[in-house]
Amino acid sequence: MRHVPPVLTRVAALGGAALLTVSIAAACGPSGDDSSSSATGGKVDAASCQGGTLYVLNQKDITHLDPARLYTSGGGNIPSLLFRTLTTRNRAGGAEGAKVVPDLATNTGVASDNAQTWTYTLKDNLKFSDGTPITSKDIKYGIERSFAPELPGGAPYLRDWLQDAEDYPGVYKAPGGIKAIETPDAKTIVFHLRKPEGDFPFLASATQFSPVPQKKDTGAKYENDPISSGPYQVETYQKNKKLVLTRNKNWNRATDKERLACPDQVEVTSGLDAAVINQRLSTSAGKDANAVTTDTDLGPAELARLGNDPELEKRVAKGHFPFLYYIAFNPKVKPFDDPLVRQAISYAVSRTSVINAVGGTALADPATTFLPAQKSMGYQPYDYFPAGKGGNPTKAKALLAQAGYPNGLTIPLTYTSDSNDGTGPGVATAVQDALKKAGITVKPDGRESDAFYEVTGQPKTEPGMMLFGWGADWPSGFPFLQPIFDGRQIPPQGNYNLAQLNDPAINAEFDAIAKITDPEQAAERYGALDAKIGKEALTVPLYSTKDLALYGKNVKNAFVSDWTGVYDVSMLSVK
Repeated sequence: MRHVPPVLTRVAALGGAALLTVSIAAACGPSGDDSSSSATGGKVDAASCQGGTLYVLNQKDITHLDPARLYTSGGGNIPSLLFRTLTTRNRAGGAEGAKVVPDLATNTGVASDNAQTWTYTLKDNLKFSDGTPITSKDIKYGIERSFAPELPGGAPYLRDWLQDAEDYPGVYKAPGGIKAIETPDAKTIVFHLRKPEGDFPFLASATQFSPVPQKKDTGAKYENDPISSGPYQVETYQKNKKLVLTRNKNWNRATDKERLACPDQVEVTSGLDAAVINQRLSTSAGKDANAVTTDTDLGPAELARLGNDPELEKRVAKGHFPFLYYIAFNPKVKPFDDPLVRQAISYAVSRTSVINAVGGTALADPATTFLPAQKSMGYQPYDYFPAGKGGNPTKAKALLAQAGYPNGLTIPLTYTSDSNDGTGPGVATAVQDALKKAGITVKPDGRESDAFYEVTGQPKTEPGMMLFGWGADWPSGFPFLQPIFDGRQIPPQGNYNLAQLNDPAINAEFDAIAKITDPEQAAERYGALDAKIGKEALTVPLYSTKDLALYGKNVKNAFVSDWTGVYDVSMLSVK
């Protein structure tokens, strides 16, 4: 579940877990179709794309090179070049890229016991970069070490999902391991969950499911020399400066259909300024012709040039990462306990003003649903409180009068004062101006990010109205809706259910959908659930993000999917 703190490149977290860079976005149109080329620069296959060096120009470094410490497949998907997992994402643009497919396993998992038990069988001839075979015990060990407090940062789903694993302290303190993970033979691994989880194949794509050989584990120092299971291995690494990857000669293309692994070498440079990155990619001189970025969106100068520079426009990957910015209400605080007040605010909002505040229609689409407009998420269009483009103050005033506020009212709006995105001062001002037309006086309550998350993340101190953002760790309605609306997901700290909604019927529907192992069937149910919750006006969806990113003129097969929101570096080729 991705929440976005206010930094220049978008970052995400779950319940205080590690941060994950997620800039750029998935190539998906409003109905889930691919709105950009699925293979920019011409089609590429394994036989014709070999050779050269791919350069990655980034602002931030990879958080870690230890699969246990990465949040899902973080680091701009560069870790996917090093670490294979039981399952992975389908390497395709748009909606096709939202499908989960086998990686180390022969299939996406065999479910039994109402999706409470999942069994995987490994492919033949799998090897680590040192030539030793990859076994099911290596995957089990890799998962178990991710529980160790010495290795913080990974997504916490397994601690909640596995039977009796909530208090497991990790392999260093409890080498006996987790009983809920069984390895009856070298090629079979079985997971016993405490409740049904139809989305388990998506979770099995997280780097926690990467194999780690126990004999090579050096604890917190493991990331200094990680053992690769992917097509590349670490040649050299200078933190916050440069990472060089070269081919893993023990990687077998026959067992990995999901990575083209075209370049002979991948060189990642970190610590660059965003404007410098865009300028270098735009000019594409020398080595920069073979370059991409996995954490920098198009800058204002490049945006201004697009309409007049057809060649530059051809080198822009466009898409929508499934992310929503919205107003969140806490109905336990007056006057937001009154649905009529929440509805009035929903009518009064001007989405046009909000979108202008974040850079215009090139970077944002108006949203009236909580789920993003992607088929894999279960999107069903609705607009219960139609405000039009510029707001409907007349309707808002009528609702306020009905609620007992004929002369309007004064309310606070809490936001991140150091943010330049949908949770920051620009959007706060746009909301304030629109609500003023409806007789609602907004008192700005700007707080620096740390203070903002501290006060909003605790039910006891949570304000009544806030600007917030949310995205999903995988392309399903589950990680988008459950943390926000499941009443059993309200911890005393790190809470994202800002409405503090605890409806037994909604909670039961989450449980019912979790038993469904068909992603399309589950998506339909999640869409219906979103439409049901939307009637309560617990949030005001504002906009979903559009993202534009440049790539060098020699780069081919540059696409983004509905899953990752970044270039799939495993599929790129260069001259």
